[in-house]
Amino acid sequence: MARLILFNKPFDVLSQFTDPNMRNGGTEGSPRRTLSDFIDVPGVYPAGRLDRDSEGLMLLTDDGRLQARISDPKFKLPKSYLVQVEGTIDEPALYALRKGVRLKDGMSRPAKAEAIDPPDLWPRDPPVRFRKTVPDGWLRLTISEGRNRQVRRMTAAVGLPTLRLVRWQIGDWAVEGLAPGEWREVRA
Repeated sequence: MARLILFNKPFDVLSQFTDPNMRNGGTEGSPRRTLSDFIDVPGVYPAGRLDRDSEGLMLLTDDGRLQARISDPKFKLPKSYLVQVEGTIDEPALYALRKGVRLKDGMSRPAKAEAIDPPDLWPRDPPVRFRKTVPDGWLRLTISEGRNRQVRRMTAAVGLPTLRLVRWQIGDWAVEGLAPGEWREVRA
């Protein structure tokens, strides 16, 4: 039976078990936090990535086929994000996200996009910068592909730079109930 771990990756943590800057005696800066600072389960590996400056759900498994089904874009497994953006969320921006936006590496697939009330999330350390003169808002964005920094590039393309990005759900698995740095094993 495959092992599947749901992990709430904190901000400023690499989505891998080792810091490439520290391999082979590397000394580029100080060591950064990695998955090994939180998860001591042999034989599991991340199914996909989550940028160091993003937070939320990561899935880890010991089953290569399950790992591919979760992370390979050809399976189109939906991934939902809660995104705090700078600017006023309007219908033209939502429409563009729903239609697909042009990125440097081509058009994105259409996304599900909706403006939401600020979610009840854990505090981020360090906190997101606040500017009195610039409005911000929250989106729930669901995509079915996983290009590098895709959500951030999509919101920027419609004039809404991302301030905070939390992956909330992958397929049927959600981060709900897990504090940053916590994990639990579930049925695959």
